[in-house]
Amino acid sequence: MKFKFLLIVLIIMAIPTVADAQCAMCRAVVESEADGKTAEGINNGIVYLMAVPYVLVAGLFYFIYRKIRG
Repeated sequence: MKFKFLLIVLIIMAIPTVADAQCAMCRAVVESEADGKTAEGINNGIVYLMAVPYVLVAGLFYFIYRKIRG
């Protein structure tokens, strides 16, 4: 069981090398824009994607806290 888990983790860790190409493409688009609207949109998207998991986890912990406290 632990071997399978370790194998899956190693495979997942190998995948980001393929995903790095997207960052270079986004950077090229942002650098080519003169007005900065694209950069602002990308930054807002990053903040949105970053915030959603934190809100979900905070809601889960609040729910667990309410269940424990009675």
